[in-house]
Amino acid sequence: MKVMSKHVILSIVFLVLGFMIAFSYKMTNKDESPKKLIDRSWEREYELRQQLITQEEKNRKLQNEILKKQEKITAIEKELAKEKQVFFNMAEDTEKYRMFLGKVKVQGKGVEVVLSDGEYDPTNENINNYIVHEHHVFNVINELYISGASAIAINGQRLDHKSYIVCNGPVITVDGNQHPAPFVITAIGDPDVLTQALNLNGGVKDQLLNDNIIFSMEKIDKIVLEPIIGS
Repeated sequence: MKVMSKHVILSIVFLVLGFMIAFSYKMTNKDESPKKLIDRSWEREYELRQQLITQEEKNRKLQNEILKKQEKITAIEKELAKEKQVFFNMAEDTEKYRMFLGKVKVQGKGVEVVLSDGEYDPTNENINNYIVHEHHVFNVINELYISGASAIAINGQRLDHKSYIVCNGPVITVDGNQHPAPFVITAIGDPDVLTQALNLNGGVKDQLLNDNIIFSMEKIDKIVLEPIIGS
């Protein structure tokens, strides 16, 4: 009976011990599974971080390339702006030269100067002492050009860079066309500047009056000068 009791006790002990070993093994397997999941999650996170770092580096390189291209574009735009200004200046100069050459119609504010022969003086036998000569007209025209006149005409006939004026008795010839007195000189420019230039003390107006020439001048709001025919 004692032997059988010992066998029963040992059987119970071994059964309990086996149960504990099996339970421990099962728990160990359960503990390893979350650990594997954690390891895999960390590896995935690490991989994503590396990909993010790599993408950020690519983005920085692309941004640097964009900045360089923008700098090139800005430089090109500046050059184009300079060229545009040059072309604009050239076009403006061309239009100005055409105007001086009498090739285009022009209009604007200006002045009208009238030169008339002086009144007959019986005591002065020389008629040349009171009629308008080409040098009188030249003096007025030169003063107007010096004062900034952009276009000038005599009795409606437009002048250009090669115009010539010749006195022939009581008339003057402008580029082959005769004009009798009075001589109406119209000039486009700043009316105030042109008027002040001709009215200077001891200037053109005083010289004309000293030569017995009748002088008059007025400001005109709108003067229209047609282009020279055949220019």
